[in-house]
Amino acid sequence: QGQLVESGGGSVQAGGSTRLACTALGFTSNNCGISWFREAAGKQREWVSSISMDDTPTYPESVKGRFIISRDRAKDTVYLQMNALKPEDTAMYSCDAFGTTTCLQYRGQGTQVPVSS
Repeated sequence: QGQLVESGGGSVQAGGSTRLACTALGFTSNNCGISWFREAAGKQREWVSSISMDDTPTYPESVKGRFIISRDRAKDTVYLQMNALKPEDTAMYSCDAFGTTTCLQYRGQGTQVPVSS
């Protein structure tokens, strides 16, 4: 049974940076697009970034210029580099695969990123 596993979360000070990783275990995500989402306490789940199967990145305005998504196909891992973090970026960050029907079954459990002021 394949799964996506997030790593790299942890406390960060405002203005700092951190990098999250979304690694495919038991299957290859290289044939899938990968999206990052975040969910803050009391708020709706929010789309943060996506990378398509051909490695085209997309971002919402709220993180454009601060977050960078990338993929390492040799490691079957998608990264989310988060810079200039703000307290409002505090959330549980998770990754989902998208594209084919097979890709759609894979979702990660999430990793917490608290940003302190």
